[in-house]
Amino acid sequence: MTSMPHANPGATMTKGLAVLFAFCCGAIVANIYYAQPIIGLIAPDIGLSSTLASFIVSLTQIGYALGLFFLVPLGDLLENRRLMIITTAVAILSLLSAAFAQTPNLFLLASLLVGFSSVAVQILIPLAAHLAPEETRGRVVGSIMGGLLLGILLARPASSIIADHFGWRAVFGTAASVMLVISVVLATTIPRHQPTHNATYGQLLTSLWTLLRKQPVLRQRAFYQACMFATFSLFWTAVPLELARNHGLSQSQIAIFALVGAIGAIAAPIAGRLADAGHTRVASLCAMLFAALSFLPSLITPAYAVIGMAVTGIVLDFCVQMNMVLGQRSVYALDAKSRSRLNALYMTSIFVGGAIGSVIASALYDHGGWTWIVIAGSAFPLIALVAFLRNSTSGSRSF
Repeated sequence: MTSMPHANPGATMTKGLAVLFAFCCGAIVANIYYAQPIIGLIAPDIGLSSTLASFIVSLTQIGYALGLFFLVPLGDLLENRRLMIITTAVAILSLLSAAFAQTPNLFLLASLLVGFSSVAVQILIPLAAHLAPEETRGRVVGSIMGGLLLGILLARPASSIIADHFGWRAVFGTAASVMLVISVVLATTIPRHQPTHNATYGQLLTSLWTLLRKQPVLRQRAFYQACMFATFSLFWTAVPLELARNHGLSQSQIAIFALVGAIGAIAAPIAGRLADAGHTRVASLCAMLFAALSFLPSLITPAYAVIGMAVTGIVLDFCVQMNMVLGQRSVYALDAKSRSRLNALYMTSIFVGGAIGSVIASALYDHGGWTWIVIAGSAFPLIALVAFLRNSTSGSRSF
């Protein structure tokens, strides 16, 4: 089976195109995070208990993981631009369904589909890697990941502000409108990318297991980032509840808090440059270590607890984003003709970790308060760090 990628003749990754890719990635991935800070508003309105509220976030991430596994590999099989436009159209319908849902089951199904249909972003990123020359690939991917991560981080404050002034349903209606604009941008500006192949879809999916078995770097980097993303999702699912219940912050104030976390997006281009310069191992070790330590400021005296949690958010976001880009750079270097499938496996693992972090957030917070969140949030990066050090000392190549 072969699958050699061919972009549109003459298409190259210019600075303007990189900015466009970054914008589209940020706008699309934001769909997964709009619900995160407003589950406290959504749950009672649709009849969902507070303990089960975090399932809204988890199902969106599970849907995204399913889309990564079943849709993103098609990027090695079908024309990329058309595939992205189709998935964006499904995202529009899913977001509108969420906006008008009146029952828990319908909203949860819409959440699953929102995640499933937001994977166009993970077709864009490998396409950017194809278009970029080898010597600047880490920098290009890092810059585009900066846009993606900015979309993740800005989705939360945007959602809180819109919900505070117009209600939570307006959040999903606005997101559907943005996706309509993005679909037009994709159709008119993104280069065509038609892989040549002689494989069926079934063979393509089967090859995922072959890649996972034969690529230890993929398995290792996926595990590290799954742990990191679990703590990321745990923190950002629980912290709006803590800020609202115990510190009296409004949705607009929570939005400002979330906006502070967006500072962490600067990690992506920095990580890309470090990877291009050959510093992946040291940067990865620092990212995992400081992610584990990042929860300490949130334990300071109650009078300054909000400031401490803001410091946690900034440091944690920075570390998670840096480790993600370092992992992507390593994974993309494994096999050029399989980048979409490698990316699918890498990102699927990450969002499974994120779903685990989200699904346990409400239960941990309801039973043990913020202290249990701190313990669990510190544990995930420590697990990744131990695995990283073990692989490094055993001579296994994990970078």
